[in-house]
Amino acid sequence: MRPNCLILGLVLLLVLGYFSLYFGARTIAPAVIWQALTRFDPHNSEHLLVCYLRLPRTLLAMVVGAALGAAGVIMQTLTRNPLADPGLLGVNAGATLAIVLSIALFNVSDVFSTMWFGMAGAALVSIAVLLIGGIDGNNPVKIVLAGAALTIVLLSLTQLVIINSDTQAFDRFRHWVIGSLQGRGFDVLLPVAMLVGAGLLLALAGSQMLDIAALGSDTGQALGVNPRWLVAMSALIIVILAGAATAAAGPIVFVGLTAPHFARAVAGSQHQALLPWAMLFSAVVVLLADILGRVVGYPGEVSVGIMVALIGGPCFVWLVKRWQGGRV
Repeated sequence: MRPNCLILGLVLLLVLGYFSLYFGARTIAPAVIWQALTRFDPHNSEHLLVCYLRLPRTLLAMVVGAALGAAGVIMQTLTRNPLADPGLLGVNAGATLAIVLSIALFNVSDVFSTMWFGMAGAALVSIAVLLIGGIDGNNPVKIVLAGAALTIVLLSLTQLVIINSDTQAFDRFRHWVIGSLQGRGFDVLLPVAMLVGAGLLLALAGSQMLDIAALGSDTGQALGVNPRWLVAMSALIIVILAGAATAAAGPIVFVGLTAPHFARAVAGSQHQALLPWAMLFSAVVVLLADILGRVVGYPGEVSVGIMVALIGGPCFVWLVKRWQGGRV
């Protein structure tokens, strides 16, 4: 049954991909979409719209979703906390502060440069969280507390910079911070896809180590796993996946938190199956949210970050209620 469900999920993702190419301020006929993908005409404005705006945006939504879903699985395994989110490692706060500084101090305006500032900020803050919380892997709660404390400090600094910035800088930051895929082309998609691809390969290659990590640090050491090495590698993968996704599309909440739970309901707790399912669930959610944002806000659009929150919020409440009720 699971292979059939996986096939249905992939089919759903492809169908949503088609709708993503179709919907927008200007709808494109199905025949024109097919022609744009198979017989591209650079002189046709609709072909240019499909191939240079909607196609990279659609693919980026899938990549960002897959990255956040996999990062959520690893974060929950690393901390052994079912309500953990990739943002606990300081990824969102680090990327946010770095992007605010890049806009306010260096007048960075293009998405490509902003993305690299965000990646650098996410990486530096995550390293600081590990150094403060301890990288020995014996007490993951310390890492969570260090991440939460540092996040509060960095977000306060971010607000301080924003208050003292001009209106133009604030508008640029506002567009990024609500989570948006608008205007992202192949210049953003290609580096993000390469980073996320590398992170996903590392995650899948270490799926057996994650299975052992889920049993606890003492059991892991008994089975020959170095907890320090495991925490460092897990944190590196989270930074690559969540950092790239956040820098490219803004802080998109709830995806990395809820997707692992839905994946576990279908695939179980073995990470070799859990990771692909979480990637599929989260890719579907982000792409669906992006499409609904264009439909609801027509002829404009509602940002994907807002739509994901509207979808993920009720799902999260349902998960919490189901978890509290438990299976007796």
